[in-house]
Amino acid sequence: MSDDLKGLSRRDLMRGSALIAAGVATIASPEAAAASAAPNSVPSLRTVRVEVNGVDHALQLEPRVTLLDMLRERLQLTGAKKGCNRGECGACTVLLDGRRVNACLVLGVAVDGRKITTVEGLADGLHLHPVQQAFIDHDAFQCGFCTSGQIMSAVACIAEGHTHSNAEIRGWMSGNICRCSAYPQIAAAVEAAARERA
Repeated sequence: MSDDLKGLSRRDLMRGSALIAAGVATIASPEAAAASAAPNSVPSLRTVRVEVNGVDHALQLEPRVTLLDMLRERLQLTGAKKGCNRGECGACTVLLDGRRVNACLVLGVAVDGRKITTVEGLADGLHLHPVQQAFIDHDAFQCGFCTSGQIMSAVACIAEGHTHSNAEIRGWMSGNICRCSAYPQIAAAVEAAARERA
C-alpha cells in the first residue's frame, strides 16, 4: 500500500470515489453541470379557493400540499388527524362535496372551487350534530384519536343509506380503524343516529 493511502478509512475512500464519479458525470454532461449550478427552484404557488365549513377561503398553496396539511396547518382545523398519512386508518376523513375522503390522499389544489366539511363544521353552535351526540350517548370512543374521522365517516354512511344492519354499518365503516377496538359502540352509535334521522 502506498504511503498516500495509509490512514485512509473505508468511508473516506467511498466518499472520495463518489465525488470523483460526480465530477466525471458533470464533465460528461454540460446540462447536468448547468442544472447543478442553478439554485433550487421554489415550487410555484397555486391559488386555491375553497369553502370549508361554510366559510370561503383563498389560499396560496404549493402543488404538493395535501388537503390534510392545508386544513391543519393553514386553517388550524385540527379535528382531522394525521394518523398513518397513507389512507389506511381513516383518522383524517372529511367530506368533500358531501362524500367522504381521506384528506391525506387529496392534494389541496384538487379542491379548488369545492366544499369541505370537517368535524368542526358539524355542530350548530353548542347544539351537537346527531352523530356527535350518539357517539357520546353510546360511549363510542376511548382515546379519541380516531373519533373525528369515525364521526365524519358515520355522517356519510348514514347519508349514503348504508345503515340497514349492524353488519352493513361495520362494512361501510371498515375504512376507519379504532385501535382501542370500540367497534361495537361505534356501530351502535351509527345505528342510533340513523334511526333518529329516519
